[in-house]
Amino acid sequence: MLRALSFVICTAALSAALAPPGPWDSFNYAPDSKIVKPVTVRTVSGTVQGANGLVENSEAQATFSGDGSYVVLDWGKEVGGILSLTIDSADPSSQFSLSFTESPLFISPFKSDDSVNVIYTQDADGVQTFGPSLQTGLLRQTIGQQRPGFRYSTIVSNNDAPLTISNISLEITFMPHRDDLRAYGGYFYASDPGFHDEDFLTKLWYAGAYTVQTNTIDSQQARRNGNKGWSNDASGGPVDGPILVDGAKRDRNVWPGDCGIASHTEFVALDDLLPTKNALTVMFTTQDSNSGELGYSGPPNNARGSDTYNAWSLIGTHNYYLYTGDLDFVKFVWANYTKAVAFLESQVDSTGLANVPQGLANDWGRDGGGGHNSVFNALLYRTLVTASDLATQLGDTTLASGYLTNATLLKRAYNALLWDESAGMFRDNDSPDSHHPQDGNSVAVLFNLTTSASQNEQISEGLTQYWTPIGPLSPELADTIIPFIGGFEVQAHFIAGQGERAIDLLEKEWGYMLYTNISVGSTLLEGFTANGSLGYRAASGYDFDHSYTSHAHGWSTGPTPALTFHVLGIQLSTAQGATWRIAPVLSGLPSAEGGLTTGLGFFSVKWTSESGTLTLTVDTPEGTKGVVRVPGHGSITVDDAVQDTQGDEVELSGGKHTITRSV
Repeated sequence: MLRALSFVICTAALSAALAPPGPWDSFNYAPDSKIVKPVTVRTVSGTVQGANGLVENSEAQATFSGDGSYVVLDWGKEVGGILSLTIDSADPSSQFSLSFTESPLFISPFKSDDSVNVIYTQDADGVQTFGPSLQTGLLRQTIGQQRPGFRYSTIVSNNDAPLTISNISLEITFMPHRDDLRAYGGYFYASDPGFHDEDFLTKLWYAGAYTVQTNTIDSQQARRNGNKGWSNDASGGPVDGPILVDGAKRDRNVWPGDCGIASHTEFVALDDLLPTKNALTVMFTTQDSNSGELGYSGPPNNARGSDTYNAWSLIGTHNYYLYTGDLDFVKFVWANYTKAVAFLESQVDSTGLANVPQGLANDWGRDGGGGHNSVFNALLYRTLVTASDLATQLGDTTLASGYLTNATLLKRAYNALLWDESAGMFRDNDSPDSHHPQDGNSVAVLFNLTTSASQNEQISEGLTQYWTPIGPLSPELADTIIPFIGGFEVQAHFIAGQGERAIDLLEKEWGYMLYTNISVGSTLLEGFTANGSLGYRAASGYDFDHSYTSHAHGWSTGPTPALTFHVLGIQLSTAQGATWRIAPVLSGLPSAEGGLTTGLGFFSVKWTSESGTLTLTVDTPEGTKGVVRVPGHGSITVDDAVQDTQGDEVELSGGKHTITRSV
């Protein structure tokens, strides 16, 4: 078993290919340097001379001369890392403290956002205090003391003794393996004239990309559990190098479900799958060698008891292979992988569906994950389909055939036992009074559990019953708007041919996240409630501790890959895009362009729809081939030649092609 190994392959070729420059670069939230400074002084309280100098230049000094006097600095966006400042002068009794918050609602000189313990009556993170007997010169946080996710920091004097400081800066610690944070392998650019901000979709794509960057950390800088205050120098697993975790501020562990969205964002935007590879390695090296069960999360949390998150690790292995072509990694984990598949398959009963025991029913926080649960069975179906492909790549045709046969049987049972014809949706379980879930229905469309386009359309329509002005209120968990599942729902609407509905959902749910004044305006919220509060999961695991909610959570970045895969329509059919499919969903937009990078080269799409004509330019690497599905009606023209085709698709070889059609 892989678990017995004490080492991990954790180096990978990092692609040098970059997205082309253009107006989209102005929407990239990543800073120009890994050393950043605060942007503005938000608040000055008490006696502080020269506070504005803290954001003007490195030499300007600010002097605190009163107990409780403080300055609140706004860093302009979500940042995280090791803070340093220069102590220019201090009395022997001078003391000061630092506190940090993502939301302006929790700015305080006395406490920081909670990131460790979920107990609203305790300020688990508190403040970080320095002094007395401060030494003049540079003061720098340790790795453990770093604050890895915040927008606002507060500096407060703890007594009347004067203290003069200057030169405040932050050394960013996320994306430790990349020097240039703005060097993206993909890009996206589109206008949304129906929204109050026409640049919304472009901003959203880049907010997702930046969120995943803040969630990419050194494997030895995970969050410690249970400490008073905060400490971010724990081991995130038996690997060296970057790992993809769930959040910037917390939990800072590998969570495979979160990676089920974040890894796609990492691919389409950053062209950087090394953190995903390392995250998968963490999950396989911490596998139960007896049962084959994979963890619910990685170290130091080491949670157990989730069938769905087991499935996400297995699905993620195929995603990693599809995007990189790294078959050596698949071989490396194959014994563990197949044992994990067997662990999940063993739960299939006489109904043809898996019967999830309560001990394995944990998921994203939802209620009712046990029994013949729809979302797990959809994930198991996808696991088997992708396992069949991996077995084929490894030359094991017998195993591949077995996986595919079992997938076919599961899909048949899924439709027979869970489909509710009267509602036009799948039930959450096989009980007649079971509700119709957001997650099970969205994932069923995404992973092709449906049997017709009509089913997809019914589900797309049915999901709108849960919508509020700021996103769907999930029936799986009371008073919860959950962007993790919303990301799957967005793709389900695109797949159902309801692009305008998908854009509407983006505007509602992610429009709220990007423009609300209670978040950071640059990265994406873990979740929120129907009234827009930060009390996500307040009564279901987070103990009404609103400051615990993460404002930079990779599982909320589903729009970034959705816009690439569906509005641009770029989809890889085989590893690295040796074969591909381009199928843009116009979605009522006037134009869009963008691209992504694989080891074979750059894939780009640009289209405009005006005056009744769609003009689509596709540029794919030489030596590849694929199919382009062209929206519209009438004849299709490719490179000025009318095509002899009766449908909507044309086959093309790699290279640059211009396609036109009436719309």
